[in-house]
Amino acid sequence: MGRNRLFEDDVIVIGLGRFGSAVALELTRLGHRVIAVERDNAIAESYVNKVAKVVHADMAQSTGLEMIRAAQPKIAIVGIGSSVESSVLAAANLVDAGVPSIWAKALSPEHKRILDRIGVHHVISPEADSGRRVAHLVNGKLLDYIEFDDGFAIVKLKPPSETVGFTLEQSSIRRKYGVTVVGVKAPGEDFTYAVPQTKISAHHMLIVSGPVELIERFAARP
Repeated sequence: MGRNRLFEDDVIVIGLGRFGSAVALELTRLGHRVIAVERDNAIAESYVNKVAKVVHADMAQSTGLEMIRAAQPKIAIVGIGSSVESSVLAAANLVDAGVPSIWAKALSPEHKRILDRIGVHHVISPEADSGRRVAHLVNGKLLDYIEFDDGFAIVKLKPPSETVGFTLEQSSIRRKYGVTVVGVKAPGEDFTYAVPQTKISAHHMLIVSGPVELIERFAARP
């Protein structure tokens, strides 16, 4: 089977810790040709044949810059989680090499600020993001939660009792709560995009989008 053209770009993943290895393996599954770079030789060896190429190297060193320029990747991901200094130096090498799309994991707000300043295009904070997500899930009202930078979120939740047995038009969710039901899903059934005539049952899961504050208010309904 040919590669999916949506995922055809070669990607360099630097650091094969928990974060970097998960990214590298998933990118490989999607069809990317992944060049994984790891300074620990034993870890590097363990990923041979799991991704397209594994390189034992320290990308924080000047020789890393030469390797990047030779590979000419369009996308690079810095997943180093053991050292802020190594992460910043590796990211700086990627910036100096002119890689068009650089992603890097930040270990702290200060680390994120440095990565932003040196020119990393996409800085992510997986621990902080996961912490916020879990905080919204622990009360059991929400089954899944994705928040965007502008205070907008998409969630999965059980339908409030006031919506069960009614169509979306009848329950007027958007008018009353300012959120939009994007779709519904019942066990054993396919996901269905919501329309005004969609009737909600107690078995449905609702996919809802809207401002975080309004979603929380809607989810708090019994």
